[in-house]
Parts: sequence; C-alpha cells; structure tokens
Amino acid sequence: MGGRIVYKNIEKQAVLKLKDLVDYQPGQVVSKTLVQNDHVSMTLFSFDQGEEISTHAAGGDAMVTVLEGIGRFTVGGETFVLSQGETLIMPKDIPHAVCGEERFKMQLTVSF
Repeated sequence: MGGRIVYKNIEKQAVLKLKDLVDYQPGQVVSKTLVQNDHVSMTLFSFDQGEEISTHAAGGDAMVTVLEGIGRFTVGGETFVLSQGETLIMPKDIPHAVCGEERFKMQLTVSF
C-alpha cells in the first residue's frame, strides 16, 4: 500500500459520527479499521466494561481520543482515565494497556 491513504469501511462525502461506526458487543473489544498503510493507521474501538487490551508497545506514536464513555490507559506504568472528547498520546515503544472503566469507544491513530 505504501504511503497512499485509503479509507475503507467508511462512507465518503457524508457527515459521520465516528462513535456510531462501531458497536458494543458484550464481553468483547471490537475494532474497525478505517485507514491502514505504511505511515498511518486509524481504527475505531469499542470496549465493554472491564474488557481490555493487555500491555503491548506500538511501532509508532499512538494518539487515542475517547468518543464515548470512560477508558483507562496505562502508559509506561502511569495511569490516565479519559472521558469523551479527551485525547492522549502514547509514545512509540512505550508499553501501554487499555481497559474499559465503563463501556467506551475510542479512535486510535498510529503514526509510523
């Protein structure tokens, strides 16, 4: 794919609410990729309450914006609790984890 940005799973030339593009599933983390190439990825996630993505590191700087609900982010051992409209940058190669304090949705953009 190289550097070409290709949007997928999303309607073009339409006003969208990103939080409406991914649904909650009981006991699950759900993801929907909107962009994926060598330079950037953009993914929407929904977390049921108590569900998590365990500690891992990303190959690029990861920016998360909470679209709905409350999420807990642990980055390099430090904990951040974010609610709707709040954004956090998780630096490249720093271990991080994400957990649903309550059901929540987020947009993740990773720059490589």
